[in-house]
Amino acid sequence: MDVQLTAAHWVYLAGILVILATMALRKNIVVPAVVATFLTALTFSGSIVTGLSAIFNASLVAAKELFNIFLIIAMVTAMLGALRQLGADRMMVAPFRRVMRAGTSSFLVLAAVTYVISLFFWPTPAVPLVGAVLIPVAIRAGMSPLSVGMVIAICGQGMALSSDYIIKVAPGISASAAGVEADAVADKAMVLSLIVGGTALLITYLVQKRHWRAPSLDLLVEWEAEADRGIGETRDDSSGDGGGSRPPRRPEPAGGPSGGGGEQAATATAVLVAPSDPIADLDTEAEKERRGTAKAFAMLVPLAYLAFIVYLMLGKFTEVVPPLQGGDAAAIVGGIAALILFAAAASTDRGGFLETTSDHLVDGLVFAFKAMGCVLPIAGFFFIGNPEFAGPILGISADAAGPAILFDLVTTVQAHLPQNAFVTSFGILLIGLVAGLDGSGFSGLPLTGALSGALGPAVDVDPSTLAAIGQMGNIWAGGGVIIAWSSLVAVAGFARVPVLDLARKCFLPVMAGLILSTVFAVLVF
Repeated sequence: MDVQLTAAHWVYLAGILVILATMALRKNIVVPAVVATFLTALTFSGSIVTGLSAIFNASLVAAKELFNIFLIIAMVTAMLGALRQLGADRMMVAPFRRVMRAGTSSFLVLAAVTYVISLFFWPTPAVPLVGAVLIPVAIRAGMSPLSVGMVIAICGQGMALSSDYIIKVAPGISASAAGVEADAVADKAMVLSLIVGGTALLITYLVQKRHWRAPSLDLLVEWEAEADRGIGETRDDSSGDGGGSRPPRRPEPAGGPSGGGGEQAATATAVLVAPSDPIADLDTEAEKERRGTAKAFAMLVPLAYLAFIVYLMLGKFTEVVPPLQGGDAAAIVGGIAALILFAAAASTDRGGFLETTSDHLVDGLVFAFKAMGCVLPIAGFFFIGNPEFAGPILGISADAAGPAILFDLVTTVQAHLPQNAFVTSFGILLIGLVAGLDGSGFSGLPLTGALSGALGPAVDVDPSTLAAIGQMGNIWAGGGVIIAWSSLVAVAGFARVPVLDLARKCFLPVMAGLILSTVFAVLVF
């Protein structure tokens, strides 16, 4: 079917090219997306009023589609804030220190713990939690700082975030733009992410192992000395055998955050307060109660989400319980996080936990909009190309169909492209990688999703497969693995290595995994 392209089609295409060029220049793409939205709507309608209102309507439509995602991010982040205030966050990962005795065991434990926690909590809040506790242990066990950073980036920002199988933020965005079910994209993205991550981890292990050394406390001292420029001044970490940053320069009072001050503090307390003093007994009892509560929550949180995973599996593979759809599962994740937040806040501050809970929720919402807010105007522009969303954005009545601008462009171009599944799949992967150059990892998902929905039927490939491939490119690039101006900075900061070196070392292992996963997707899916 011949498609007649109008001026609006060409303006929309120019907007896409400008956005991609802006990404390539490592600049923020919100302004180009908003300007392109205005010009496309103006050209389509011939009305400046419609053009101006489209700027607002595009973000509003995107917000309606994505706000459930914002709420989940906010609730999980708020829960982690409450756990951090209680002191339960570090206790959740502390038991893993006992098995991190050498380089290989540390490699495996670091990979597994980072992946699992990032899968549930997202890597942005989870990587600092894991890195602050486990990185020093891995360094002492003989791993090089660079290999530690690579493992955390690959498993957290890469493997966990690219599938996003639990919270389903990324599959939801991809599926909405592609017009398919979120679960279909999520299932395939999970398989592809494991292929990419497994390949990258194997290459990292084989290449980096020769740089590892015999376990020694001197390695930890050397690692800290090399970065001794005022960073990490006093992170107390007394719950392991030397697995932490340097001890505090000021003695903590007995029963401080780590559950027991240094020798100086203990001596001072013994001099000032006799062991039989009722005040000392009360302080000791309060500290024991606080630590007991923190331990209880450190066990409760993993058990609660483990039970949820079991429920998901039972619903997916058996008839014992009804299966959950993508939206239902994400809502339960948020609900569990909210209840744990309330309980943790009440345990920390019984008298003012109502206000404390509100503060944590506000912090969570602020974090969610900081992390995802820029996606709204970007998604709004790409939604104009989708007939399902174009109507409300352009002010067209609900009874009339919206223009399929992006699909019309794809239909016109595809006649000049090889009708080949491999060419199309690698093209979507490349677009995803380019879209990830802005460093966010999510802003390109509407584009790759929309292209997948349009190109899939033409080359006889399931659109959900192409959407999953595009999602891999988007997030492995911009999510914080091979792009230095992304959240990879946080990983490099914890590992204390140059972020450009870390990105460069991750590039070849990740690209090998992406190529292998794309070939697998075309042949198997």
